[in-house]
Amino acid sequence: MSSRQDSGRVIPLPLASHHSASRSSITCKYRCGNACQHEAPNTSGNAYFGDIVESVLSRRGALKATGALALTVGGASLLTGTAAAAPKPGPADGPVRGAVPGTDFAPVAPNTQDAVVIPEGYRQGVVIRWGDPIVEGAPEFDFANQSAAAQEKQFGYNNDFAELIALDRTGSRSLLVCNHEYTTEEHMFLGYDENNPTEEQAKIAWAAHGLSVVLVERQDDGSLKPAPSRYNRRITLTTPFEVRGPAAGSDLLKTSADPTGTKVLGTQNNCSGSLTPWGTILSGEENFNQYFAHADSVTDPVAQERLARYGIEGAESTRKWERFDERWDIAREPNEVNRFGWIVEIDPHDPTSTPVKHTALGRFKHESASIQVADDGRVVAYTGDDERFDYIYKFVSNGKVKQGTSALARRHNMSLLDDGTLYVAKFTGNSPESEIDGTGTLPSDGHFDGTGEWIKLASGTESFVPGFTAEEVYVFTRLAADKAGATKMDRPEDIQPNPVNGKVYCALTNNSNRGSEGNAAPDEANPRVGNKHGHVLELDDDTTGTRFGWNLLLVCGDPNDAGTYFGGFDKARVSPISCPDNVAFDRHGNLWISTDGNALDSNDGLFAVPVDGPERGFVKQFLTVPKGAETCGPVVRDKVVTVAVQHPGEIDGHNAGNPASHWPDGGTSQPRPSVVAIWREDGGEIGRG
Repeated sequence: MSSRQDSGRVIPLPLASHHSASRSSITCKYRCGNACQHEAPNTSGNAYFGDIVESVLSRRGALKATGALALTVGGASLLTGTAAAAPKPGPADGPVRGAVPGTDFAPVAPNTQDAVVIPEGYRQGVVIRWGDPIVEGAPEFDFANQSAAAQEKQFGYNNDFAELIALDRTGSRSLLVCNHEYTTEEHMFLGYDENNPTEEQAKIAWAAHGLSVVLVERQDDGSLKPAPSRYNRRITLTTPFEVRGPAAGSDLLKTSADPTGTKVLGTQNNCSGSLTPWGTILSGEENFNQYFAHADSVTDPVAQERLARYGIEGAESTRKWERFDERWDIAREPNEVNRFGWIVEIDPHDPTSTPVKHTALGRFKHESASIQVADDGRVVAYTGDDERFDYIYKFVSNGKVKQGTSALARRHNMSLLDDGTLYVAKFTGNSPESEIDGTGTLPSDGHFDGTGEWIKLASGTESFVPGFTAEEVYVFTRLAADKAGATKMDRPEDIQPNPVNGKVYCALTNNSNRGSEGNAAPDEANPRVGNKHGHVLELDDDTTGTRFGWNLLLVCGDPNDAGTYFGGFDKARVSPISCPDNVAFDRHGNLWISTDGNALDSNDGLFAVPVDGPERGFVKQFLTVPKGAETCGPVVRDKVVTVAVQHPGEIDGHNAGNPASHWPDGGTSQPRPSVVAIWREDGGEIGRG
């Protein structure tokens, strides 16, 4: 451990690390293009804010978000686990059960089983796997003989965000919508040659990206099964999208294939998302930079700066798609890269509808976007840029929401995200700079907290950033936010409003570079050097206004570490948690957190934590996923929890010829990303003792 001096503070520095937390290098290679092995693209000099002390904003209420209908589901799986089988205990004598409705279950202990491990008294089952047929005419999955034609009709690869949209009040029929974030070709194809992929392998990967919509029905035994339906649909990298909003038609978006700048084929690297109050799905395009080749051929300094700020560099791409379609070659189609990195919206109720890319929400590595309806009927969209030292944004519409989920209401409400104002967040600490020493030790007032300001970037055709046109703000949002002086954060990922207390919660996964030489020092909103475990931020936002209050609900890691914080709750009783990623809520307002890259020698998992009352901060682990996997897309209903199990078996030294996992089918089978449902054996409510 070395140190550096910053603004009069001596800050301990972590040893160098090339990979985030415990994530394998193969996952880093295919999911984010080895982002952790490169310097963070944000080289702006935005100031440290810890020495600015302001009074905390008064709390205000917020309109409760529209809740979804409850759903009970089941399923079947060959590889399962229960808490009783978990080999590794929690802190002290282990976490204990709490009294808060929704969190009253026996916590699962940390473990490394090749199974989904769940609490005692619960059952589980796989709902759908990579390659399962969903569209009419789809063949059964054949791992050794996969084709692009088959994959276009089958469930895609590496499911991330998921949502269940009930079609009736009993929950017997629902639409399951899933993102398919990325492909890991070495695990998809036997004998894959990364230097010489075939055109068919590339086209299979194009078809395995995007989203799936599939009808699921509850069976008499409680299981949930996919069913043939007019709703069933695959959206892939060849599906036409409409570009809407203030940057639509911009010269920055025009290509040889689309001289109008209003039509794009496909969506890629879709990470998290949300269900809107009007029944559509928002999905975030995240690590799109890695798919584009020959950035090294660009000589114009302005274009070089723009590409570098988005982490777009080098010669050939990892997947070599540019060999089969010139749109992935920046030297031949310099604007195609600008057509990715947006929030997209799909209408799962209308399988003939054209999905939309909303330019008014800005272009960056969106983890997700989520909607809160303000008191005056306008909608607010919160979204984070998932990169080290990047920013948190919100968008406020000019138009007002129409109530309901009818086709007419959906069409109107989908237009709300095309006209409004885009903001970026600047945080101010509530403690003296000297009390933020980089260790995670609480300041003297006992909280990491403060106030903040939403800085206006653009509205319609008007830019509020000197030197940027409005089109440039939307297309090169990162550079505009740099100039506006936004606060550098530790990988802001999923951001969701709580339907009960109206506050907004953001998972900040980690940032191993925080406080290292040449990088931003710790501040009160990001208080640890070498932040490998991440934290959870709670915003008390003025909704359509420009001010907010904030505090850190959790500073994650080993509860025995003095540099962790669990909302003030007794740390001897909580489950260890590392690298928060996606967040969701049950109807009681409890926060549910899925993790990505657990750095505590355990598989990733799903955790529940009350955010109000005497058990605020009482983190309890509900499940763990198989080895090498990530927990994604949690859905929490009264009688069911579902998670998307992404990249099982993605462990260094393994591939399709030498799988590290055989989940979910067991035996010698290949691992397959899948959606899993968990419910109580007695049919009761989740977390009700």
